[in-house]
Amino acid sequence: MSRHLRMIPVVLKQIRRSHVRSGLTILGIAVAMYLFVIVEAMRDGVREATEVKAGDATLVVYRENRFCPFSSRLPQFYEDRIRRLDGVNEVVPMQILVSNCRASLDVVTFRGVPRDDLENALASESTIIEGSSESWRSRGDGAIVGESLAKRRGIDVGDRFSAAGITVFVAGILQSDHPQDRNVAWVHLPFLQETARRGGTGSIVTQFNVTVDDPTRLETVAADIDETFAHDEHPTSTRPEKAFVGQAASDIIELVDFAGMLAWGALAAVFALIANAIILAMRDRVRDHAVLQTLGYTGGLIGWMVIIEGTLLGLAGGILGALAAWLTVRLGHFSLTMEGLNVEIATGWLAPALGIFAAILLGLLAGIVPAIRLARHDISSAFRAI
Repeated sequence: MSRHLRMIPVVLKQIRRSHVRSGLTILGIAVAMYLFVIVEAMRDGVREATEVKAGDATLVVYRENRFCPFSSRLPQFYEDRIRRLDGVNEVVPMQILVSNCRASLDVVTFRGVPRDDLENALASESTIIEGSSESWRSRGDGAIVGESLAKRRGIDVGDRFSAAGITVFVAGILQSDHPQDRNVAWVHLPFLQETARRGGTGSIVTQFNVTVDDPTRLETVAADIDETFAHDEHPTSTRPEKAFVGQAASDIIELVDFAGMLAWGALAAVFALIANAIILAMRDRVRDHAVLQTLGYTGGLIGWMVIIEGTLLGLAGGILGALAAWLTVRLGHFSLTMEGLNVEIATGWLAPALGIFAAILLGLLAGIVPAIRLARHDISSAFRAI
């Protein structure tokens, strides 16, 4: 094995000798892996936003047969009736206003909640890292802005910013592991109701977020809520939060699934690039291989060098493309938003690591066939080809 590892410096010299071809090959691999990693990051974001976990205990009560927040209108007095149902732990009425209800990469979502319900509305792992909830409560136009939205819009505590016809004062920046909390601005419910002119204070809300006391009873409590209002003027449709996100973001999910086909195409391009580069290199190095065999290099050892070359090309291109994709997602804070719900493009290490591993594996596979063919050539056939 040590003999085989000692071949790595020799292979690196061979790659540097054909620096133009090697550079273009690595660049092509990097572009393909950039696309692959971006798509995988989108898939990870969809999975995080829609995958149901054992501890999920939140239901979303929406107007029946309504989708965009502009069209969902529920009387705020439903809160008392929902709260009296068996299994309900907490109810938060919520008004939602978005700058764009269609799928977009840059949507500002305002969520209005009662003054004393901010902590109940936020996910348990959320933390205000700048400013304070007290500052938010002291101002009627105060807003707690999610960290991703703040970075995307360049917002700091003490700033004022406007979107969707709403102007607010930034009283705090929120850090959260929950993608829906990272990409919205939390404001006072009466302020948003009055500003949006949706019926005035204490009248109309978009939805109710309901926390149940037993996560295993989500479906039962949801059925009870819908049955309670089935014959009212405003019937409801209640679903677990993750299912609600998946339904609202169905167009985004289909888009990501289509992009997955592009990712597979990128992998095929990587394989073709590396295989083509190796085949061209083998044609240029016939004389070199003949000399190496004269010096005592076996066909198997020369074939091993070919496999190393393919693997190194894949590794270099994979690292370059994965790093560029990770930086793009990390610095861009992109979020696919549909109907006021966010599917954040993931910024973790999993997608880049998968991209680098795929590039290495494809480089190795692309070098196997040329390596076998080269290993079977004897020294006489090599000299005849010169």
